[in-house]
Amino acid sequence: MTIKSTVAVLGPGGTGGLLAALLSRSGHRVVCLAQERTADALRATGITVRSPQFGEFTAAVEADTALREPVDACLVAVKHTALDAALSRVPAAALGDALVVPLLNGVEHPARLRARYRPDRVAPAVIRVESTRVAPGVIEHGSPFTEIDLAGDEVPRARLDALAADLTAAGATARVAEDETAALWAKMAFLAPFALLTTRYGLPLGEARTRHREELESLVAETTAVSRACGAPAEAAQALARYDAFPPGARSSMQRDAEAGRPLELDAIGGALLRAAGRHGVPVPVTARLLDELRAAGHPFG
Repeated sequence: MTIKSTVAVLGPGGTGGLLAALLSRSGHRVVCLAQERTADALRATGITVRSPQFGEFTAAVEADTALREPVDACLVAVKHTALDAALSRVPAAALGDALVVPLLNGVEHPARLRARYRPDRVAPAVIRVESTRVAPGVIEHGSPFTEIDLAGDEVPRARLDALAADLTAAGATARVAEDETAALWAKMAFLAPFALLTTRYGLPLGEARTRHREELESLVAETTAVSRACGAPAEAAQALARYDAFPPGARSSMQRDAEAGRPLELDAIGGALLRAAGRHGVPVPVTARLLDELRAAGHPFG
């Protein structure tokens, strides 16, 4: 089989592992970057995906503890809490002309990556998917969709279009967003209320949106106001309608992390929202209170 392109995946967990397997299955050379134990497992057995959308399959991948050669793209799929340590696996000199594609929550990470790598090759992406790593190289993909918006206001459009085409051919639904800020805040405006409310009360979305409706409405109003102040369109009524249409059993990744005792992305989501609100003079009292309560419950910013 002719290799189409070479893609590095930093963090082959729920999201990164799924995309690595899909890209490998469609003919791309994939190099997963991870800790030595995970890299050994991936080299030995590949990545197995169990999915209602893609079925069950196993894809072979290469794996290493650091990037040692140029690639066409590097997908960054670690959590914010592990970002700084993980980036040591991707020396800037090894990247060549690669796109650096962070698939992280929040809105502040592109600036950190542009300070480290070529600014005109950092292409922030927003992914909508529910996917979990249950063991090294074993991914359970639960959502009937895998949707990706690629952005990057300074990145050559042809590079974004080519990557979107590769991801779509591999099975995801990928498109190029016209405005990076709007793309990042569109996810943030939905994610922040969802993550903070479900994690604070330990409830799936269906119960949280019913039992704590007033707080949800306040969170949505605050987040959409901050989004608009940052230059991204957002409507509270539209956001609430999305919450009401979401499956009642849905749980946020932050909630799952809390239940598993893992570090939470409180700073990347809640902290970033507070900082943006402060810059623009937007009051966010409910957001601030929930963050204080989560910290008081033993969940420090991380």
